[in-house]
Amino acid sequence: MGSEARGAAAPGDLVELEVGPVAHGGHCVARLRTPGDDGPGRVVFVRHALPGEQVVARLTETGDTARFWRADAVDVLEASPDRVDSAWPEAGPGGVGGGELAHVRPAAQRAWKAAVLAEQLQRLARVERTVPVRALPGDDERGGLGWRTRVGFLADREGRAGMRRFRSHDVVAVSSMPLMSDALADLDLLGRRWSGGARIEAVAPAGGDAPIVLVDDQPFDLRRGKVDPRPNARSAVREQVRVGEREWAYRVAAAGFWQVHREAPAALTGAVLDALGDVDGGRVLDLYSGAGLFTLPLADAVGSSGSVVAVEGDARAVRDARRNLHDRPRVALHGGDVAEVLTSGAAGAGVDAVVLDPPRVGAGRDVVRAVAGLAPRRVVYVACDPAALARDVAYLAEEGYGLADVTGYDLFPMTHHVEAVAVLER
Repeated sequence: MGSEARGAAAPGDLVELEVGPVAHGGHCVARLRTPGDDGPGRVVFVRHALPGEQVVARLTETGDTARFWRADAVDVLEASPDRVDSAWPEAGPGGVGGGELAHVRPAAQRAWKAAVLAEQLQRLARVERTVPVRALPGDDERGGLGWRTRVGFLADREGRAGMRRFRSHDVVAVSSMPLMSDALADLDLLGRRWSGGARIEAVAPAGGDAPIVLVDDQPFDLRRGKVDPRPNARSAVREQVRVGEREWAYRVAAAGFWQVHREAPAALTGAVLDALGDVDGGRVLDLYSGAGLFTLPLADAVGSSGSVVAVEGDARAVRDARRNLHDRPRVALHGGDVAEVLTSGAAGAGVDAVVLDPPRVGAGRDVVRAVAGLAPRRVVYVACDPAALARDVAYLAEEGYGLADVTGYDLFPMTHHVEAVAVLER
């Protein structure tokens, strides 16, 4: 997968590259030999390419001391059979972030993500595992589009809604955002003019609750075209999650965290409950519990003789969770840093199972050690970053927990992001 540059390379230069395997982060790996280089060549991370392709790429980041360079494929000389016309050209080379796999057919996107999950587990956790990545209901029929129930834009100096250019603070006005749901598209956020520099967020719950638009965190009245100044202006949405015959209702701040894919809450809840098995009468610890997405179903799963301990560090999410769990007396909710709550003993001693859904950086060694100290028989880990998952799997192995199962879920079509649910047993 080597190619040779004809002279000193700098950002903006065009080079021919033979594209190698995928890597974590939404790019493929290639190598570029510079004049006088007799080795394997400089590692170049190439976006908008596919393994096996021959491309012309524009270098975007270089430097003699850099461990690797970056480039965007701008012309394809030999295309992969998995390449399709981009579903979102504005997220292509030189464009905004958030659609770096829009040139890849959906099944191949999932294969890409499966390869990354397997590679990270092998490299960081020394676990050899083939990881399936599942599509969510309706995505193949929609071509991987229209799945976002939450979107965010920034207004440029002219007041046009836009997004940041990849790896840049520059705001680029966009004319389309095909990942957002029909309900969000109907708001015509991209056709309006906003105050320059405004931060625009919109939420349209999959369950049909009326959309909410926030501008700089304030409720915005689209009809009047201005911020709603009323102290009781609506700032939260109702979400519904259905798994089989069970259904749960939530109230979540529009500016708070909730899974953005319309089917993600149900898919992850079902996966977590299946992974836990029978916990009736048991004691379950729910870490990084957010607004209570898993806590509420867990409270029902443990029954009248069981209990759930939930821990969340974000104050807004804790407020949402308290509302959502007000009629579940078997739940103890703790607000605070997860590691500190665990080490303080506030979560109690001894649990049957642990569910954790940490942020992108992962749980880390201290949390893993504290979890192992509670001696759960099973740990169900919901991960949004393959590298963080692999590192924490390695830490759990040090504490005597082996990886029993791991499944990926394509919660973010057209992007490199992938969710995974891992099951570890003592």
